[in-house]
Amino acid sequence: MNLVDRFLLYVQKDTQSDEDTDLVPSTPAQMSFAKELTEELKQLGLQDVALDGNGYVMATLPANSDESRPVIGFIAHMDTSPDLTGRNVCPKIITSYQGGDIILDPEEPVVLSPSDFPELSSYIGQDLICTNGKTLLGADDKAGIAEIVTAMEYLMAHPEIKHGKIRIAFTPDEEIGKGPDHFNVEVFGASFAYTMDGGEIGELEYENFNAASAKITFKGRNVHPGYAKHKMLNSIRIANQFVGMLPRSETPEHTEGYEGFYHLTGFHGDVETTVLSYIIRDHDRDRFDRRKKEVEHLVNKINSEYGASIATLDMKDQYYNMREKIDPDNMYVINLAIAAMEAVGVTPQVRPIRGGTDGARLSFMGLPCPNIFAGGLNFHGRFEFVPIPSMEKAMQVIIKISELTTINLI
Repeated sequence: MNLVDRFLLYVQKDTQSDEDTDLVPSTPAQMSFAKELTEELKQLGLQDVALDGNGYVMATLPANSDESRPVIGFIAHMDTSPDLTGRNVCPKIITSYQGGDIILDPEEPVVLSPSDFPELSSYIGQDLICTNGKTLLGADDKAGIAEIVTAMEYLMAHPEIKHGKIRIAFTPDEEIGKGPDHFNVEVFGASFAYTMDGGEIGELEYENFNAASAKITFKGRNVHPGYAKHKMLNSIRIANQFVGMLPRSETPEHTEGYEGFYHLTGFHGDVETTVLSYIIRDHDRDRFDRRKKEVEHLVNKINSEYGASIATLDMKDQYYNMREKIDPDNMYVINLAIAAMEAVGVTPQVRPIRGGTDGARLSFMGLPCPNIFAGGLNFHGRFEFVPIPSMEKAMQVIIKISELTTINLI
């Protein structure tokens, strides 16, 4: 099966994750897809193919070189984002895109336009895979899975390409931040790995946000509004006051590059109880800690004004910047990826991730794991698309990394 056919098959599997369940994986569909992948890997002839009870798929491509080289790994996640439905995905191929608007859904209408997404203009003349305007596509991260599997198939068919032992893994629940929760680094057995989960062609990322979640619950007191003076405490208004106390310029829509933010992701409530959900992000660990302390300070300030325990805070760290684990001791992993990209005609775009990746937590678990492009753009929505040549280049990068581990680069 070729790369595009494999990708088109994978995206039609509905594997959305769900943060509101206590299941592992969080949705049964992910386990179903994991079973299908397991059978496919066995049929291809990979060794040590295993699916554990938590939905993690692992397999081995044995070394075909006598040289003693480190075991390398390639990882992608099976789930798609809960932000938009992944059911009944009907991908469409735009052959030799000539510029201008792409009508995804003529009924609504839904239009993928370079006026809204100027990056489209970088792919004129290329074949693009888009959605039908009703669902996400699932290139995040079905493109990564297809690239890894097809690269392994290619290496098996071309034994003249010498490589060391290669381990691959497909994980559940990355989109809800639980991808590495049950990942067994020791069983995986790689010296280092790459997640194939980046965006546009050339992306190589080994810096990501430090991340925390914060849930603030405001307790009010409801009294008939006609008799509420000096009695009512409206939790919605108190919560709104808290939102206004955080700096307006330090939100996702006002920041870029290394700038951190406070992001309000949920606001639910009534007079009696209101709950705010935030994510807190910063690349710098000291600034990250200061952001968390600021949230604590403002919660205390609300309580000093309205009374103890009016506001309660539940804040948890989620992951940290993987740069701490890669620079300087493991920079050879980055240099290897750069050499592989350049060898196949891809210009590396080394940049910080304004988000997270399974590789961040895996790096802190002892597996250095930067992130390489899978080729897709506009993830998590109906405007998602992936240029076919970008997927092909990602596959070539995997093959070249595998080959370069047999020469004196690391």
